[in-house]
Amino acid sequence: MAVNYSAKEEADGHPSGGVGVPGGGTVGGGGGTVKTRKPDNTAFKQQRLPAWQPILTAGTVLPAFFIIGLIFIPIGIGIFVTSNNIREHEIDYTGTEPSSPCNKCLNVSWDSTPPCTCTINFTLEHSFESNVFMYYGLSNFYQNHRRYVKSRDDSQLNGDNSSLLNPSKECEPYRTNEDKPIAPCGAIANSMFNDTLELYRIDNDTRIPIPLIKKGIAWWTDKNVKFRNPTGDGNNLTALFQGTTKPVNWPKPVYMLDSEPDNNGFINEDFIVWMRTAALPTFRKLYRLIERKNNLQPTLQAGKYSLDIAYNYPVHSFDGRKRMILSTISWMGGKNPFLGIAYITVGSICFFLGVVLLIIHHKYGNRNTSADIPN
Repeated sequence: MAVNYSAKEEADGHPSGGVGVPGGGTVGGGGGTVKTRKPDNTAFKQQRLPAWQPILTAGTVLPAFFIIGLIFIPIGIGIFVTSNNIREHEIDYTGTEPSSPCNKCLNVSWDSTPPCTCTINFTLEHSFESNVFMYYGLSNFYQNHRRYVKSRDDSQLNGDNSSLLNPSKECEPYRTNEDKPIAPCGAIANSMFNDTLELYRIDNDTRIPIPLIKKGIAWWTDKNVKFRNPTGDGNNLTALFQGTTKPVNWPKPVYMLDSEPDNNGFINEDFIVWMRTAALPTFRKLYRLIERKNNLQPTLQAGKYSLDIAYNYPVHSFDGRKRMILSTISWMGGKNPFLGIAYITVGSICFFLGVVLLIIHHKYGNRNTSADIPN
């Protein structure tokens, strides 16, 4: 008996002389074996695996909407109220306004000698009861740029002596200066924030300095794991960093950032805080801590204060702005009203949809009671 094959069958892989066999095998008529396109007869390839598909009914959907609404709305209200109870005071000292005391420092350069100084007086309307955190804030500063984020040498920052004298090429063009390796190298370190802020309380025309704590502002893992000074005599950082040079924009080398040995060099906490790059162009970083000394007295009383600024950090060239922020915290962290608003919004939408669907079900649900649910 003769078997005829069409041109399509030959194009599909069935040449004349072979007949496909169900299940994936073939019969060769010309001495060869050719596979067919039919999938194997298995549960996976034939899509016979067990599956589960939810059937959404009023009895399952409506309670879900109401439960989400009843949970999210109280949580959102609690977060929003907690956030509003956080005290926060912000001062912009960029100096772009002609009336600003810092306007004279607007065009300062990195190596201005002596540094430009200015004083801003302000008033706290409410007392700050608990520990106060002092931040510096920058705007229009893109620390999230890809090349900026990569411009560092983590091995060098971790105290590797070979990387100290031979930094990574990722640090270019801030890898070497005058044929000497830069320590710390890279664009992040080179642009480190270096304004100096001092806070005073004014009492009967007398300026009383507010103690600012400079330790404990960095993450523990950064301070004790990621950042290390080069191995050797820890009490002689000048010798440890011998053969290196300071970043181009720094007024002094890394081993002169602080007078205390446990807060100097690569383990300086101001430097560590700066090296943790921000995700958004407007950000704040922790600068100092103000601890509460007396439980009977607030940390910062309501009244007049003054902020002394050593204005070293130029931001006018890229239309940036600088701020000083005083803030307390709560169990949820710093001031963040958006989180509470988001919870309240989502909960309200779910509760509203639940009410709408309940009305629709009550009005039209009985019309389809006889409909069969497909398997």
